[in-house]
Amino acid sequence: MIDAAQLLTLVIRPTLKRIGLHSRAAEVLLLGTAIHESRLRYLKQIRGPAMGLFQMEPTTHRSLWTHQLRRKKWHDLRDRIAAEAAPRPARVSQLASNLAYATAMARAKYWFKPQPLPAWDDAAGMARYHKQHYNTYLGAADPKKTVRQFRRAVAIVRESP
Repeated sequence: MIDAAQLLTLVIRPTLKRIGLHSRAAEVLLLGTAIHESRLRYLKQIRGPAMGLFQMEPTTHRSLWTHQLRRKKWHDLRDRIAAEAAPRPARVSQLASNLAYATAMARAKYWFKPQPLPAWDDAAGMARYHKQHYNTYLGAADPKKTVRQFRRAVAIVRESP
């Protein structure tokens, strides 16, 4: 299992700053997403195709690259995210092996949603936002239950230097 505070300070925060999408709310959202989606334990979904701490599906990864990140107005963001990837293996495989790249892609998935992020310390709002924009209405996440993970994320961000 990965220590959540270390994931925040050594991976999530620096990656968000490098790609230019940092905020305290984004830190909570991504940390809570990782805590919920993978329990900071699984790099491959047990019964499905999702990969990495954020459990992104290959179809979502492909869609981000072929639909959103290819648009001319997002080329700077695309280049910053691409810089987080190693030359090998294929980027989709790096969702499980490259924490910075997986973080950048998870942030991109949320970034392209038109609704603003909830306040950084609104765990219930973060749980609902996650359900609506990351897990989807067909997914197993229940904001009434996942709010625990987002409360934990808020506490870790609050205590982080």
